[in-house]
Amino acid sequence: MLRRSLIWIAALAALPAYADDFELTVLHTNDLHAHVEEFRSSGTTLGGYARQATLIKRLRADAKHSILINAGDTFQGTLYFNAYEGLADLAYMNAIGYDAMAAGNHEFDKGPATFAAFIKNANFPIVSSNADYSTDPDLKGLIPKTAVLMKGGEKIGIVGAITPILPTISSPGDNVKMLDITKSLQDSIDDLTRLGVNKIIVLSHVGYQPEKALVRSLRGVDMVVGGHSHTLLGKIKLPESTIEGGGAYPTVVKNADGDTTLVVQAWDWGKVVGQIRVIFDDEGVIKSWRDAKPFAVTQEIPEDITIKSMVEAFKKPIESLKNQPTGEVSEAIARGAAGEGTSPMGKVITDAVLAQVKSQGALAAFVNGGGVRAGLEPGPTSYGDLIQVQPFGNTVVLLDVTGAELKAALEHGVRDLPAHSGGFLHISAGSGYDVDAQKPAGSRISNIVLSGQKVTPEGVYRVALPNFVANGGDAHAELKAARGRRVDTGIVDLDALIEYFKANSPVSPPTDTRIRLLGL
Repeated sequence: MLRRSLIWIAALAALPAYADDFELTVLHTNDLHAHVEEFRSSGTTLGGYARQATLIKRLRADAKHSILINAGDTFQGTLYFNAYEGLADLAYMNAIGYDAMAAGNHEFDKGPATFAAFIKNANFPIVSSNADYSTDPDLKGLIPKTAVLMKGGEKIGIVGAITPILPTISSPGDNVKMLDITKSLQDSIDDLTRLGVNKIIVLSHVGYQPEKALVRSLRGVDMVVGGHSHTLLGKIKLPESTIEGGGAYPTVVKNADGDTTLVVQAWDWGKVVGQIRVIFDDEGVIKSWRDAKPFAVTQEIPEDITIKSMVEAFKKPIESLKNQPTGEVSEAIARGAAGEGTSPMGKVITDAVLAQVKSQGALAAFVNGGGVRAGLEPGPTSYGDLIQVQPFGNTVVLLDVTGAELKAALEHGVRDLPAHSGGFLHISAGSGYDVDAQKPAGSRISNIVLSGQKVTPEGVYRVALPNFVANGGDAHAELKAARGRRVDTGIVDLDALIEYFKANSPVSPPTDTRIRLLGL
């Protein structure tokens, strides 16, 4: 008997060191933007909540301990948001069992009250550490800084982060106050650590590049599951092509303690579901990871019957409007990067707006890069297609600006080059300007021309802008402060685009040079 006991003790001692390790499978999405149904992108059909649900269930079934989290911007982008204000997406998220979500900037597009209705109906916490909601009557007490998830007897800490420029790119109102992001996140991480949580994920709607920078200044963070920049990491194989992402999945960054932190993101619109299996030791330190990749949501994945039925129910009230024909695209019109001057769709949008207001004295139309939300594939177009391009319902404002004010606005839009900026201003045909990225910020713009007329600092010029930008959105303070004649025409940007397609189909991507980018 003693011999058997000694053999058993020896066997226990011989067990691998990872016997007490804990493996957590992290499944994640971000920037769904109300893409309830599948859609065409990159030459193939992707997405749709019914197929996404099947994929998530498969990945969960293969995991002992898993969490499903979302890094924000569920709102805005299709007719489903216009009709249901996020509640159609929420019905799916509740049904599939999300564990947590970060607040994104687009969750505030219709103000705090709409977001509050979403939160009150959510079966999962929505977190945000670097904003103070305590004085907002709709959001007070609804958005915690952190959440703790229990999986396999282990505590998983979730810390929320939202882009610090929230007030300039959405409509949170005057009561929502932004806090220092690094301090706020560190305080929240420290609070969780004091509670005995040693596995901490920052669920972030800040963007891939700033998320990597944040990691280097934070202690005690193990992972960042991100969003906002719509970044594909790793690569995915589609039936027609293989798409390489903008970084490794996961991207490995050392935090302020010198420990490994894993940064992941899952593209946008539900095109992929990210998965990574992380192995922690008994002190919560990451030892390794495996099976890390984005899984494309393709037509090869069958639709989940329950979710498909739910989608069909939501689809019926909007289907007739969505399918109304609007015209045709002869060849693909690319969205282009938000902060570059080469966006073909940016050109089409500005041309459409100018066509509506040229008779009112407008010399040129502008649209911010962040307002160009999608491109279009060749073929017939519908109302539903065009609302994905212009989903925000901005109205067109006519503003009389001096040449100096206009130059200041253009300088603001290119201040971050070569990095992208949502405040970059695309311009209509017959107008343009030069940008020299080698010059210091604030002195990069020259040779501004509006409808063939060279702009002088003292001259006054009537331009058309989205009301979001004219009112200071994307931090365009110089346009908000402009003292010239200001008229909101009431023309909705989407309606202008629809009229343009009806009048000019088939529409081709414009090939003229309007913004001349130098030094890049």
